[in-house]
Amino acid sequence: MGDSDRLRVVVLDDYQRVAEVLGDWATIPAAVELVTIDHHVPGGAELVEAVGDADVVVAMRERTALTEEFFAAVPTLRLVVTTGPSNAVIDVAAAERHGVEVRGTGGYLSTTAEHTWALILALVRHIPASDRAIREGGWQHTMGTELAGRVLGVVGLGRLGSAVARVAQAFDMDVIAWSPNLDPARAEELGVEAVTRDELFSRADVVTIHMVLSERTRGLVGAHEIGLMKPTAVLVNSSRGPLVDESALVEALEERRIAGAALDVFHTEPLPADHRLRRLDNTVLTPHTGYVSDGLYRLFYDEIVEDIAAWCRGEPLRVVAP
Repeated sequence: MGDSDRLRVVVLDDYQRVAEVLGDWATIPAAVELVTIDHHVPGGAELVEAVGDADVVVAMRERTALTEEFFAAVPTLRLVVTTGPSNAVIDVAAAERHGVEVRGTGGYLSTTAEHTWALILALVRHIPASDRAIREGGWQHTMGTELAGRVLGVVGLGRLGSAVARVAQAFDMDVIAWSPNLDPARAEELGVEAVTRDELFSRADVVTIHMVLSERTRGLVGAHEIGLMKPTAVLVNSSRGPLVDESALVEALEERRIAGAALDVFHTEPLPADHRLRRLDNTVLTPHTGYVSDGLYRLFYDEIVEDIAAWCRGEPLRVVAP
């Protein structure tokens, strides 16, 4: 714990303003001074000032990077709790060097799988455009694309990709998949055809990406892959923005070389106000809300408070992956 009876807890990126409501902060065996920040603080001196003399920082997924420079500048900090079991933008080794413990919560994937299908259906049936038109006094002006008999290409057939594939099969879609380490036997068990990367992008009517971002996968979907897609095909990304070459994607959308894209993630988040993607009418864009649901947020804040309370009592905490 901190040096006094007061425990100053700063919650970053509380966009929905739910931290105070969903967390049972009274169960923490210390007098908690809770500070919630409902907007994104980019980093540097601005982040250090916002955090101030916090004992504990709560980080929401991978919204705000906590770096060596940050930990060096906040000497009062002793604990960081992140939502989810890992957070790639927290320098865990640097935290440990500065005497800061980093811990995480549990999580589950169903909310992102559901959001992926919300994006797919909104895109191929033109839901946002139709909603906007009817509110403006219009009526039918679009023609949707049915999914039955079409091909879903899944890039990354892990737990999340497999969940998305099962829904596609319920829509009577054919499902093909590729990833660098895909086991064809595992794909066959799931009723999915394992194919090469080029075959996936050239055959799929809907390409959906479900890969972990790393230096090896950064830019995995580039100009070559997008260039293989059919003019009627669409791209969906609910994983991480840098998996896709954003410039190549924007150019393909502007030139109508592919039919559209549905994106929940971007290279820079929040998405800059003047970004070219905001001006395109063949996109569906959501603000990285694939995992934002009432059930998952309740789990997050229940376990955040449990972690802080356990830390106050000197008990072992959940280890977060570096």
